[in-house]
Amino acid sequence: MNISINGRQLTVRQDLRELIEKKLSKFDRFFPGGAAASATCRCERDNKVIEITIVVGSTIFRAEKSSDTFQNALDGCISSIERQIRKNKTRLEKKMKSSLNVPAPEIEDDAVAEEESFTVRRKTFPVRPMTLDEAILQMNLLDHEFYVFQDADLLKICVVYKKRDGSYGLIVPEE
Repeated sequence: MNISINGRQLTVRQDLRELIEKKLSKFDRFFPGGAAASATCRCERDNKVIEITIVVGSTIFRAEKSSDTFQNALDGCISSIERQIRKNKTRLEKKMKSSLNVPAPEIEDDAVAEEESFTVRRKTFPVRPMTLDEAILQMNLLDHEFYVFQDADLLKICVVYKKRDGSYGLIVPEE
C-alpha cells in the first residue's frame, strides 16, 4: 500500500509515522492489488484530529476522528474504515475485481479561491460512469450527505443525496 502522511500546521513525529504505517498495513489483506492511503494529522483546539483516506480503483474509504491523542484518533479511524469494508464486503468484492487495474484517481482538495468577502473551497475529482447503487455505496463509504456522479445509463452528471428520513433522492438535469 502506498501511504502518504501529512501534517497540517504541525510536523508529524517519526514514531507517529511508523504507527500510522503499521496500522494501515493491515488493510493490505483487503486490497491485494494495491491501494493508496493518505493520512492527515492536525490539531483543533485541545483535540488531535486524524483523517484517513484510502483509494482503491474508483472506491474511496474515508474516516476522520478527533481525540485527546493522535493514537486514540488513529484507532478510531482504523476501526471506522474496517467497519465500512466489512459492512459493504460483498458489493465491494464485485467492484474491486472489475476495477483492480484502474489507476487511483487524484483528488485535489486544497485549492482555495478568494471571492469578494468569502472563501470558496474547490474540489476536483475524476467522474466516471456508475450506476445509482454504486453512487449510493460510494456516498455512504465517504459518509457524505450527497455525491456527484455520471449516470451510466443517461450519461449525465447527477447528484444523489441522503434525505432526513433516511431515504435517498436523485437530482437529474433537464434536457
